[in-house]
Amino acid sequence: MIQQDEKFLKSAQLLRSFAGIHRNMIRYVQKTAADHGLSMPQYTILMALARTAEMTQKKIGKKTMLPKSTLSQAVDGLVRDGLIDREQVEGNRRETLLSLSPLGAELIEKIHQHEGGVHQVFQEVTESLTDEQYEKLLEVHQQINEKLTNTRQEERHKC
Repeated sequence: MIQQDEKFLKSAQLLRSFAGIHRNMIRYVQKTAADHGLSMPQYTILMALARTAEMTQKKIGKKTMLPKSTLSQAVDGLVRDGLIDREQVEGNRRETLLSLSPLGAELIEKIHQHEGGVHQVFQEVTESLTDEQYEKLLEVHQQINEKLTNTRQEERHKC
């Protein structure tokens, strides 16, 4: 019984640690988005597009896990503001292809350089770690992420 309690305490402690980091990250992301006149969904979409030249709206929805209505409203706002371009996928009128506009790419650069924004703060955090700490942290995070992903996929296959 004691061994089981210790396992529970360790997992609860790790959960609290991740929850604290998550809360802080959300606070910084919200501030960064608001400082640039973006909603959280708009910020999330821009960051997803920042890593790739273009992506279908459906794929962005899967990647960001935003509800369809939220995604549509956010995309409409980004298109209206000239931050992303939207076009129909050739041969499939139901699919929409999204890409960053030059103005959107410029905004992403500003966001990355924003003093006190999430990207600058995380850069400072990263720089405070030794190379060994950074590599080990990344390795452990990847291990946890893989385990969580595999567990979720196993649960889906049981249904």
